[in-house]
Order: sequence, then structure tokens, then C-alpha cells
Amino acid sequence: MLQEASRTLSYICPACRQPVVIERSIFQLFAAPNRLSCPCGHSALGIEMRGERIKLTVPCLFCEKDHRVICSAHAFLHEKTLAFSCSASGLDCCYVGEEGPVFAATRRLEETLDKLETEAGRQGAFLDEIVMHEVLSELRDIAQRGGISCECGCSEWSMRLKYSAVELVCARCGAALRIPAAVADDIDSICCRETLLIGGKKG
Repeated sequence: MLQEASRTLSYICPACRQPVVIERSIFQLFAAPNRLSCPCGHSALGIEMRGERIKLTVPCLFCEKDHRVICSAHAFLHEKTLAFSCSASGLDCCYVGEEGPVFAATRRLEETLDKLETEAGRQGAFLDEIVMHEVLSELRDIAQRGGISCECGCSEWSMRLKYSAVELVCARCGAALRIPAAVADDIDSICCRETLLIGGKKG
């Protein structure tokens, strides 16, 4: 018997500060609007399928507001991992994708939260100055090899530094690629990359 395709979703509850990780089949997601609640009962992730678009209502631990996000149904159903970020803090607040990558991303986010709750994490321009320095160093090496480009065909880009991430922005189409720079695992992730592809519009 074939296993029914599914998606794993996660967020961190603003009320109890615990990770909420839920698996739903594609059928369950398409059948009706979903409200995926934290066991504490004080927050819920809302998902509504609208044709080729998905509307999500995401509780955010960082700004304590709900973010309303719209993404393509294709990306929602097929990407290994989608990360949705808080516009105020620049930190991730929700993940959607395959079970393994979503669990790994959620674990990294928990480590980021641990840092934020320490005195050291509340000082300086970045969440972790050393991690940011190492990630920028790796990005510089990749760029010197000509390894950064966009799906639209452009190889020119700019960089935006965030508190816990770096964004690479295509000069032609404006698409952005977010590179986490918060915990040690983020250094390991970028060290493995020979090239980086910004997800812009092809052609």
C-alpha cells in the first residue's frame, strides 16, 4: 500500500514557548481549512488552500502577533523546507516541508531562542557575532568563485545583513535568498555549499 503524501509543519507557541510540530496528509490540507493548535490551547497555526495559493496565519513568538503569509501551493506541497520569517525580528517563525528538514530547522530555531534568552544574545549588532563572521567569510569565498546567481539568469546581487541571517538579493528581479547565521549548525550548512541559487523568476 502506497503511503499517502504528507507535509510537516512547525512553529513555536508564543504562550508556552514550546515547539509545535504537526504532520498532515495532503488530503487533510485540501479537504478543509486547518487550524493546528498547540496542546496548551493558547495558539494555533491556520492553513487555508486557495486554488494555487496557500494562506497561512502564523503565531509569532518574537513580535507576539499573527503573521499572514501567502505562498504558492506548488512550493508548499513540494519544497523540502519552506521557512516563514517575522518581518519585525527577521527570525523564522514557521517551517513547512519534509519531516527531517523541518525537525532540523525547528531544533536550530530552539537553539536561537536559547541564545536570545541570555544576556549575551541581547547585545551587539548580531545574535552571534562569531557565527555571523564565519557565515560572511564562507559567502565571500563562494562569491569569489562566481558561485552566487539567480534563477532569472542574473549573476549580480546585493547583500542585506539581518540580526540572525544574511539575505542575498538579485539585482535584476529582486528575489531574495535567506542564509541563517545564528547558531553553529548554520556555519556547517554554508560550508557544504559550492554554489548558491537565488529563487527568482526563470528567464
